[in-house]
Amino acid sequence: MRVDAAELEIFKNLFHSVAEEMGAALRRSAFSPNIKERRDYSCAVFDGAARVVAMGDHMPVHLGSMPMSVTAAIHALALGPGDIAMLNDPYAGGTHLPDITLVMPVFARAPRAGMDLGRSGPSRPAFYVANRAHHSDIGGAQPASMGLSEEIYQEGLRIPPAALMRSGEIQRDALALVLANVRTPREREGDLTAQVAACRLGERRLMELIEKYGVPETEFYLEALQKYSARLMREALAHIPEGVYRAEDCLDDDGFSPRPVWLRVTIRIRQGRATVDFSGSAPACRGSVNAVLAITYSAVFYVFRCLLGEDVPACAGLMGPIELRAPEGSVVNARAPAAVAAGNVETSQRIVDVLLKALAQALPGRIPAASSGTMNNVSFGGIYAHPSPRAGEPFAYYETIAGGMGARPEADGLSGVHTHMTNSSNTPIEALESAYPVRVRSYSIRHGSGGHGRFRGGDGIVREIEFLTDVRGSILSDRRRFQPYGLHGGKPGRPGKNRLRLPGTPRRVVALPSKAAFAAPKGSILSVASPGGGGWGKPNPKAEVRS
Repeated sequence: MRVDAAELEIFKNLFHSVAEEMGAALRRSAFSPNIKERRDYSCAVFDGAARVVAMGDHMPVHLGSMPMSVTAAIHALALGPGDIAMLNDPYAGGTHLPDITLVMPVFARAPRAGMDLGRSGPSRPAFYVANRAHHSDIGGAQPASMGLSEEIYQEGLRIPPAALMRSGEIQRDALALVLANVRTPREREGDLTAQVAACRLGERRLMELIEKYGVPETEFYLEALQKYSARLMREALAHIPEGVYRAEDCLDDDGFSPRPVWLRVTIRIRQGRATVDFSGSAPACRGSVNAVLAITYSAVFYVFRCLLGEDVPACAGLMGPIELRAPEGSVVNARAPAAVAAGNVETSQRIVDVLLKALAQALPGRIPAASSGTMNNVSFGGIYAHPSPRAGEPFAYYETIAGGMGARPEADGLSGVHTHMTNSSNTPIEALESAYPVRVRSYSIRHGSGGHGRFRGGDGIVREIEFLTDVRGSILSDRRRFQPYGLHGGKPGRPGKNRLRLPGTPRRVVALPSKAAFAAPKGSILSVASPGGGGWGKPNPKAEVRS
C-alpha cells in the first residue's frame, strides 16, 4: 500500500480530534477548578506498540512525559478490554505525585464477515488512550501536596501502576485506597471518574475509526505517521548549522540551600541528527526541584517540536533523530527517593530555557528570549468555616500564575500568559471566590517588568489573594534572584516577588523566598508578582521608552 498524502492528513487530524475530544470531556465533567477552569490536564492517543501518535493541545510537560507512564503501565499489568490502569509514580514514568495518569487499551471489535484484524486482535490492543490530570491534593504533608519537601514520601500518596478498572468495573478497593489518603476525597473521586469518562470516550471514537477504515489501513497510516514525523525532524535538523552549542542557566535555589542549581547542556548537530547532553548539570538536590527523566525528555521533545510547523504530527517519531543523555542521579534524572514536586513545574521550565539559549547560537533569527521561566505555583488549604454550607470540611487549592513571554525576533512578547511547559489558565476570579474562602484583591498586569530591547519582553502579572479563614500554604517559584535572560543585546526581564501581608494595624509585610511554606491567619493577603520576559535585540535609543 502506498502512502496517500491526503489520507495521511485525514488520519493525522482524526487522531488529534480524538485527543482533543477526550480533553473536552474531561474538562466539562471534572469537579475541581484546577481541571475545569485552569485546564491542568492532557490527553493523548498511542498505537498498539505504545508509541504516541497524537496529542491534544494541552500541557507540554504532561504530553512529552506521558509515553513513559503508558509503557510502565503496560509492563506492570496485563490490560484487557475495559481495563484502565492508574499511576502517578514519578519513578515509573510519572512526573510528580499530583499528576495521576490513566491508561486504557483499545481492542478492535470482533470483525465483520471478511474483515481483517491485521496485527491487532483480541489479545493485542490496536491503540491505547491515556490522560493525565493534576489533582489539587494527593495527601502530601502540605495542603495541595505542592509544598517544601526533602523526599518523595512527604509529597503524598505514591501509586505504582494499578488497576482502577477491570472489565469495565471500578475496582473499589483501589479507589478507596486513594480517597482515604487525600484531604478532599469527594473532589478527587469526581476528577478521577471524569478521567475514566475521557478514556471511555477515546475508546469509542477509535473503535468507530477502525470500523470505518478497517484495521490494516489504520495500522498502515499509524506507521506512516511515525515515519513522516521522523523525516520532518531530520529535515529540520539538517537546516541547523552543524556544530556544538553549549549553554548554562540556573534555578534560584532548591528551597533549603541558597546555592543556585545549575543546568548545563551541550547540543551536537550533525547529519540531520542531534545529541542533547546534560552532563555537568548539578547533582540531585535536597529540595524538590529534582526532575525525573520523563520531565527532561518532555522538555527536549517540546523544544525540538517547536522548531517545526504547527501542523506536524506530534508522534513518537519526532524523537527518532534525537539522542538524550541525562546523567543518572543528576537534577535532570533524579533517583528515588528524591523529592520531585517542583521538578515538574520549575526545573522543566529551566531545561527549556537552557536548551533555547544553546539553540539561539545556531538559529539567532528564530529563538526568542527567555520567558518568565516559572509556573509560580501557589497552593493552600484549611477548613471551611461558618457560615459556609461546607463548614468543618477541609479544602485544598492549587494554581499556577502566568508571567511574561520572552520577546521574539520579530515581535514583542505577550504579557500575562503561561509559556513553554505549561499551557494552563489562571483561575477566573468568580470561580476561585465561589469555591474557596478567599477574596481576590488584585489581578493586573505588572507594567514595566518585561525586558527592553528592539522587541520588548512581555510583562508579568500581580495577583493578590486574601484568605477569609486560617490557611497553611506554600509557594514553589523561581526567577526571584536570577532574571529571565534577554538575547542579542536585549535586557533581562524583572525578577518576581512573593509577599505575605499579615492582618493588623499596621500590616506586617513578610517577604517570601522563591520556595516557601507559610501559615496565614484569616485576613492575610498573599501577593505574587510574576517575572517579565527578556528583551530581544539592542534597544533603539531613538525609540520612546515605555514605562
